[in-house]
Amino acid sequence: MLLGQFHQNLPLAIVRPTMVTSTYKEPFSGWIEGARTIDGVITAFGKGRLKSFLGHPNSILDVIPADMVVNSIIMAMVTHANKSSQIIFHVGSSLRNPMKLPSLSDLISLYFTQNPWIDRNGKSIKVSKLIVFGNIATFQAYMAIRYKLPLKVLWLANLMLCQYYREIRINLNRKVRVVMRMVDLYKPYAFFTGSFDDSNTENLRVAIRESDVDVNLFYFDPRCIDWEDYIMNTHIPGLTKYSMKP
Repeated sequence: MLLGQFHQNLPLAIVRPTMVTSTYKEPFSGWIEGARTIDGVITAFGKGRLKSFLGHPNSILDVIPADMVVNSIIMAMVTHANKSSQIIFHVGSSLRNPMKLPSLSDLISLYFTQNPWIDRNGKSIKVSKLIVFGNIATFQAYMAIRYKLPLKVLWLANLMLCQYYREIRINLNRKVRVVMRMVDLYKPYAFFTGSFDDSNTENLRVAIRESDVDVNLFYFDPRCIDWEDYIMNTHIPGLTKYSMKP
């Protein structure tokens, strides 16, 4: 690593966050810019474009709110300002307070059932429970029966009926592309069941608690997060307000 080789006597602290989500508290709860990491799945599902997904039932979604990342960076700078050694801080939740994929799928299904997305035409998008397949073979079989076979039937029907079902086929094909793009993008995460060692970050939290720093101001302990409350009342509401567009 170039930084490790050339930092010489300068203090070097590398903060490595996992998937960053909307703010937990500051500057206000739920603030987010753009749709990243898990937000792509949430957005596609809420808009009715994603009905099924792929993932191991024991997959851990290692996410951390943005303000906790910022606070950890500030504290890492303060505590290592006069040290010449280098250190890496993993900032995440998988070890201290893991959230599994089935929990997220249940929560986003519940949220958009209770709070349907309104599209640009003022239409309420009705969703059903997100189907999560635990292996690729089952997922591929579902896609073949649910989407690819009807697409072939529509293709033949369009040939015979002068493209009468053209728009239906275009819309169905678009849904298939969305699902497959999401699966390709998130496959490495959807089947990852490990967790990251955040011992250095935990030691940093201990050092902060033992100092005169206000831990309530510079909080970055994921154990304080109630994932159900955060996803339902903070993250998805923030995503729909600041990021999702009709």
